[in-house]
Amino acid sequence: MPTLPAASKSARFFISYRSQDPDLSLAKDFYEAIKAAGHEAFMAGESIRLGEKWPQRIDEELKLCDYFLLLLSERSATSEMVTEEVRQAKELRDGSDHKPVILPIRVNLPWSTPLNYDLRGYLQQVQQREWNSPADTPKILHEIFSLLAEGESRRVEESESGELGDEQLFPLIASSAHPALPVAEPVLTNGQVNLASNSSDLNGLLDPEPSPELEFPFFDKAFYFDCYKEVDKPGALIRVKAPLQWGKTYLMNQILYYGIQQDYQTVRVDFQEPEKEVFNSLKQFLQWFCSYIAEDLHIPDNLAENWRDALGANSNCTNYFERYLLPAISSPLILGLDNVDVIFSHQKIACDFLPLLRAWYEKAKNKPIWQKLRLVIAYSKEDFIPIDTNRSPFNVGHLIEIQELNEVHIQKLAQHLKLYWNREQVAQLMAMVGGHPWLVKKALYKIAQRDLTLTELLQIAPTEEGLYGNHLFRHWLILQDNPELLQAMRQVVTVNGPVRIDAGKASKLRNMRLVKYAGNDVLPLCDLYRLYFRDRLRVE
Repeated sequence: MPTLPAASKSARFFISYRSQDPDLSLAKDFYEAIKAAGHEAFMAGESIRLGEKWPQRIDEELKLCDYFLLLLSERSATSEMVTEEVRQAKELRDGSDHKPVILPIRVNLPWSTPLNYDLRGYLQQVQQREWNSPADTPKILHEIFSLLAEGESRRVEESESGELGDEQLFPLIASSAHPALPVAEPVLTNGQVNLASNSSDLNGLLDPEPSPELEFPFFDKAFYFDCYKEVDKPGALIRVKAPLQWGKTYLMNQILYYGIQQDYQTVRVDFQEPEKEVFNSLKQFLQWFCSYIAEDLHIPDNLAENWRDALGANSNCTNYFERYLLPAISSPLILGLDNVDVIFSHQKIACDFLPLLRAWYEKAKNKPIWQKLRLVIAYSKEDFIPIDTNRSPFNVGHLIEIQELNEVHIQKLAQHLKLYWNREQVAQLMAMVGGHPWLVKKALYKIAQRDLTLTELLQIAPTEEGLYGNHLFRHWLILQDNPELLQAMRQVVTVNGPVRIDAGKASKLRNMRLVKYAGNDVLPLCDLYRLYFRDRLRVE
């Protein structure tokens, strides 16, 4: 590393990075170079001492820093915490002090790689630099320190002239080779941070493209407050129920972030993550479950010392939590269980694991150690797995059922994306996709991006050529795997009004949000499903 000139005036840098290479090594290089040049640098791995509360320290350093050096790699571009740090930096920048200056560096991140919607909005029009090899490090450092010198000189001149400006050091223009995307800047919501930048609600076997720009920004404050009040209760169990792509993961992450702010421990377990082999047996599954949580809490799993095969897997897991894991932490633990529906396809495991969750909830009523555990369970359905109602976790605790968007929500979301629609345009979209959050947001986002017009969307929406092709085809395959449900859906789309079908099938179709109730009858949720399934089923 070349010797850099010492600073005439010390500046404070906050380095945002991920703890894997090349991010980590590059962050250390910048950290050492910045300090060697006479400036102050904050790098979480180097600067936070053992025992310090890192969320509070992060907040403090962001408020104090003059420059926010963002190492934007493939990992950090999908990191919830990096997105939150950028949000805070942007909010501070827009405040009265006009700092920190945001300095984004794309680390082996091609311009063709899209950022999530929030990051793209926060960094809109801010010039970014590229780092592709160690040879780029001294060039970028030289530019940063040159900009610091120019900025200091300019501020002195402005101060002497009485005209104090607030220009950013990295120009507020996009690279001519890589113009800024025309996106609306995300709303800065006083701490309500979007943590779901890689929401697994948007993943699926036949719809594999995660769409982080399509998250759910308009739960109202009372809705959040209700969730936060509930998770503060000792031994709480919150059930977040909604179909795929309705914002379950987003809401769960909001609750977990609230927990972080309260100095709670938080762990999110996504049951889509483990390999198939994990589900080979209850013992293997529960040992994975325990190890995953211990690792996320940064404590040794000690399974060998805390597992006795003679007791059975459920008893071992309960003892592990009661005698080791919960005593090992000093604050409540919010345990977010996402995509619980995955377990339903492993019936032997489901019939033991799900009652185990209910048992833990009941234990909290008379054992203080279990009051430290707060469960948040996200799922789409519970009626596809046979569990005794007295042992089910799906009829206790606090139910949050995410509802459809209404006209006001959609109008607000359109304005958020700088689409100033009249009521007729909102009504046309709602007739096609109803209040389905993901369908609505995907449509508005594509229209805001000028990828298509509302008229074009309405013409091809109920086809596999259209915007929702993968979504529709996935539902079609699900119904084909269940002939009785397929026949029920045929009954629903054959008529133009509400129709009476078997109550059990109506409940399952409603859980999939393909239909909605009209009294005891049902009808398609929206024209998208009516028209698509009519065509697929060759209904005249």
